[in-house]
Amino acid sequence: MPSRETIIKNYISAYNQSDVTGMLTDLADDIVFENIQNGETTLLQNGIEAFRAQAEQALAYFTERRQTITAIRHEGDRTEIDISYHAVLAMDFPNGLRKGQAIELSGKSIFAFKGDKVIRLTDIS
Repeated sequence: MPSRETIIKNYISAYNQSDVTGMLTDLADDIVFENIQNGETTLLQNGIEAFRAQAEQALAYFTERRQTITAIRHEGDRTEIDISYHAVLAMDFPNGLRKGQAIELSGKSIFAFKGDKVIRLTDIS
């Protein structure tokens, strides 16, 4: 059984390569995905097909994107990672961000595990 850190690093690597199929490799079929920005849930999805559809749609938003793990913490059935994030926008956004603009963010992701599968992924920025 691969370690949690191996599973997470494989997920981040697939994310950085825009490899949606690779991102799904260690996710449970009933994965719950939540995105939280500025303390508010902006997306909550259930199931691997919903996750796949959202991940494929997100590919169109960026000409490049990269997450870098800066810290890893394990607690019970969860592993939390701190990340730095760099992306270049592929389109204009309603919030005023413009095509070609680079964004730099920091945040964290929390992976909840059941055995060797991720059952919940929460991204917080």
